[in-house]
Amino acid sequence: MSFTLIQQATPRLHRSELAVPGSNPGMFEKAAASAADVIFLDLEDAVAPDDKEQARKNIIEGLNDIDWGTKTMMIRINGLDTHYAYRDVIEVLENCPRLDMILIPKVGVPQDVYAIDMLVTQVEQYKKYEKKLGLELLIETALGMANVEAIAQSSPRVEAMSFGVADYAASTRARTVGIGGPHPDHGVLTDADESGERQYHWADPWHYALSRMMVACRAYGLRPIDGPFGDFSDPDGYKAAAKRGAVLGFEGKWAIHPSQIPLANEVFSPAAAEVEKAQRIVDAMKQAAKEGKGAVSLDGRLIDIASIRQAQALLDKAAQIKG
Repeated sequence: MSFTLIQQATPRLHRSELAVPGSNPGMFEKAAASAADVIFLDLEDAVAPDDKEQARKNIIEGLNDIDWGTKTMMIRINGLDTHYAYRDVIEVLENCPRLDMILIPKVGVPQDVYAIDMLVTQVEQYKKYEKKLGLELLIETALGMANVEAIAQSSPRVEAMSFGVADYAASTRARTVGIGGPHPDHGVLTDADESGERQYHWADPWHYALSRMMVACRAYGLRPIDGPFGDFSDPDGYKAAAKRGAVLGFEGKWAIHPSQIPLANEVFSPAAAEVEKAQRIVDAMKQAAKEGKGAVSLDGRLIDIASIRQAQALLDKAAQIKG
């Protein structure tokens, strides 16, 4: 390990993140009863300009009156380039001690985070809150992606980043068919075989952006969260996108429809067989340590100290889910 040690963000279960429009309070009770780990009540894209103030009132009432259980509760504020953002922070936070996090959209530079951090700190001091609010940052512009490493270090309040693929596609002027899915023109053509036939293989147009944001998160102790998959009538497509993120190292994924929650929870939860194998790895390495060995063979494969780190991380996640 490097001599530079990075403090890890507040540990939270974050397999599924459900988006709920603040302008539709009729959905709040259903969201509270869902299996989502994190819920964000939206004041930004899902709310029309004329409905912003009422949505804010709806969220304040909902956070105070509804039993949200142990879910992590978050609001998505409006952009820092609007006149709504500061009132989103002040009015909701001053009146809702239940709030756990704020989701900041379209973060482009570290100073965007600093601005919200300052407001939140002042409200916490004024209200004498003991609980410190966390921040999740939406990386959804070319500017944000260009500065993602600096943004990841912008405040000790930052816990997570999520990838906003739709606005990112617009910002980079990418050709897209849907939100979060592949594109038929993004692929490679194989060389011709003996019969002259060539095969075309689709590739993932979001791989670079996802990977870059994930590395920034993991380097600085944050949770990387994959963003939305727009076609909620395509569970297979959603699950494939979620698996892609899980393989890369993501901790969870947005759900823009309740039907996507169990899919995210399934993909980002370790399977029973994985947990059992991880426990065997940990046990085998403990025995190896007693015998003065730095590595040991298990099921015909070599395992070492790197293996035990991976196994322990998986066991920790399983324990978090069970708890």
